[in-house]
Amino acid sequence: MTMPALWCVVPAAGRGTRVGGDVPKQYLPLAGRPLILHTLERLAAHPRIAGLLVILGAGDAHWPGLDRLGGKPVLTATGGAERCDSVLAGLDALPAAVAGDDFVLVHDAARPCVRAADIDRLVEQAGRGDGGLLGAPLRDTLKRADAHGRSLRTEPREQRWRAFTPQMFRRAQLAAALRDAARRGAVVSDEAMAMEQAGFAPLLVEGAEDNLKVTTAADFALAEFLLSRTRA
Repeated sequence: MTMPALWCVVPAAGRGTRVGGDVPKQYLPLAGRPLILHTLERLAAHPRIAGLLVILGAGDAHWPGLDRLGGKPVLTATGGAERCDSVLAGLDALPAAVAGDDFVLVHDAARPCVRAADIDRLVEQAGRGDGGLLGAPLRDTLKRADAHGRSLRTEPREQRWRAFTPQMFRRAQLAAALRDAARRGAVVSDEAMAMEQAGFAPLLVEGAEDNLKVTTAADFALAEFLLSRTRA
């Protein structure tokens, strides 16, 4: 049975402090247009995505006021202090037609290079169970450092993955996991971490390693290069 099209929650309430400047990272120019616009356009172009729910910071003066993109609805909601708070706000703001048992995607606003084929693979594989996330096995040698940046030892890299987005979980299960983490005072770094703590074992689905999260100023040049070579 073919899975129906999914809504995608895009947390974009952060300030991007590692890049610097007064403009939040997601609105800085990438190939002449705001970073977030590249991400949203790539998501909206995917046939498996029904609509986008963008989570903005309170008083966001940079949001361009989009309400449709690629013929699909774009909704907004106000986020919280942490990513997990923003994602929960987005889940709560989804249209009522999105049932609790329906899968929802969550994707970083700063990952404009995600490939359509990887989204397909995630939906097909993780949709057979309780969800999962894109990622890639760790291939570099991994070092444990001390407080002064000196290498103390080499860590095993077997069974270790880098976590990407989108991540895909059932709306009600993810919301419950995030609420439980908030109740316990646990700050989770991604949705899979909340699900792990709730007793689930999210499926890791290997995706392209050029699904870059733009984090530093140097990443903008790399992302522009990747965008020129990966047209969804």
